Amino acid sequence: MGQEPVGFLSRLTRQEMAVTWQLHDAKQRFSELVRRAIEEGPQTVTRRGKDAVVVISARQLDRLIAGGDDFKDFLCSAPDLDALDLRREDAPARLVELDG
Repeated sequence: MGQEPVGFLSRLTRQEMAVTWQLHDAKQRFSELVRRAIEEGPQTVTRRGKDAVVVISARQLDRLIAGGDDFKDFLCSAPDLDALDLRREDAPARLVELDG
């Protein structure tokens, strides 16, 4: 996969990743882990008491990847700024006293 899924997974709330498995249990019951990821949503696997990975269905990943516009498309969709008048006055800058 050419793109890191971390950014996409950050859109998930902790509540959506509420199901937690210890690594040992996840290995022993991998088929169930996969089934539950498909049927119930993201499954978090912990290692040494800390979150290690999140297992999600392929459908969920496709939805997350397709869900957002990329930054380039966002910038290209901005209105044309040529219509803005961005000229400054020719008057000299005002004097400001700084107390210090």
